Amino acid sequence: MIGRDERVRILDTDLHPWRMICALQMRGPTGAGAIGTGWFIGPKTVVTAGHCVFSNFFFGGWASSVEVVPGLNGQGSDSGARPYGSATSTRFSSVDQWTSTEDPDFDIGCIHLDEALGKRVGWFAVGALPPEYLQGFLLNVSGYPGDRGDGLEQYHGRNRALRVSERRLFYEIDTYGGQSGAPVWIQEDEDSQPVAVGVHAYGVGGTPAALGITANSAPRITPEVLNTFIEWVGQDGGWSEG
Repeated sequence: MIGRDERVRILDTDLHPWRMICALQMRGPTGAGAIGTGWFIGPKTVVTAGHCVFSNFFFGGWASSVEVVPGLNGQGSDSGARPYGSATSTRFSSVDQWTSTEDPDFDIGCIHLDEALGKRVGWFAVGALPPEYLQGFLLNVSGYPGDRGDGLEQYHGRNRALRVSERRLFYEIDTYGGQSGAPVWIQEDEDSQPVAVGVHAYGVGGTPAALGITANSAPRITPEVLNTFIEWVGQDGGWSEG
């Protein structure tokens, strides 16, 4: 939290764009569990933070399985809480800079599904926009925090970009553990399409002290990252799959 908690619970998780955002239930090789957030970029492809699929600290390497629940809305297994069901995967991807050194600038990962749930909920457009364009832009973050709803309820916050570096977005948007992997997106206006520009991954402790700011942050979607996303969707059959 940065000051007063300004997150708002999303109750209509079956609506766009909230239904494209997923609660994640991760399991490691020892059976230890953790929670996170992901979001669709294609019919079978879910983007999340790298540490949600690969973490030496949490999993001793790769996660064993991740359950993906689009638009989760509270406790229960019925259609009200899980309007689009769920899918469990054991196939994950990340980038070399994350799996080799766990560099925070590259904390991005992917969950590959066998079922085309994205055909039902849709997927985010993704933009590799220059830092000077994003500076001061209104950013949105929505995910499944552990402090409110125990990772079963979706919470949204928004605020202006505080600082934009070559690889990171820094912002004063309230988040908590479990929201790692959430989409960071912009909208030109209320009627325009949401465009994801980052992957939320860190609270204030992840902000370099040299910046002299108190902020949460996300690896930014650069042209290089966008190309990686395209490759991941291609591995799952492309955007027409399913």
